[in-house]
Amino acid sequence: MEYTELEILYEDNHLIAVNKPAGVLVQPDKKGDKALEQLLKEYIANKYSKPGEVFLGVCHRIDRPVSGVVLFARTSKALVRMNEMFKAKEIKKTYWAVVGNKPEALSGHLVHWLKKNETKNMSHAHDTEVKGSSKSELEYKWLKSIDNYHLLEVNPLTGRHHQIRLQLSKIGCPIKGDVKYGARRGNGDGSIHLHARKAEFVHPVRKEKISITAPIPNEVVWKAFEM
Repeated sequence: MEYTELEILYEDNHLIAVNKPAGVLVQPDKKGDKALEQLLKEYIANKYSKPGEVFLGVCHRIDRPVSGVVLFARTSKALVRMNEMFKAKEIKKTYWAVVGNKPEALSGHLVHWLKKNETKNMSHAHDTEVKGSSKSELEYKWLKSIDNYHLLEVNPLTGRHHQIRLQLSKIGCPIKGDVKYGARRGNGDGSIHLHARKAEFVHPVRKEKISITAPIPNEVVWKAFEM
């Protein structure tokens, strides 16, 4: 992927938001694949003719096979304030998930205790607290069904490792393509049908309400749910 292909959703002197495609890392890893952070730095350097190193702060991350809104800070002041807002749970994130099984309850509040396995890069959900686990909460509601698939809207209330993927799987609704957490088969491109649809918050500098929505991927199942 090249920086010219980025879908910029929001941009000002303090923040920039991009619609991350599935399969792209937010930050570089040991494999050396070009990450969203690097692509955005190239975009900013080119657009504003900035010499030298471009400052760009990562406010949060989403998993590699997940698509949707990712927020970055363009100034250190904005980064500090965004980090504080995330910690205080003042940033509302909304996800869309396509699942193969319709949940028994069309809406709900899920609470589990998640424990991460670093070696396998996956987590396990427990109904009660166990040693080394972290409380994980989310709210979901059913939006629409087509053929064999169902669209859920999810609002995570905590930010745990693989939280949405695991908690939906725990209630019998694994996300399409997510073989790590119970899907019957993977997607051909390695993606999963989880999309960071919206981010809502008060601007860290201008103090105005901001709502950023990411269009769904241009893919046949996603497009069937277009509203």
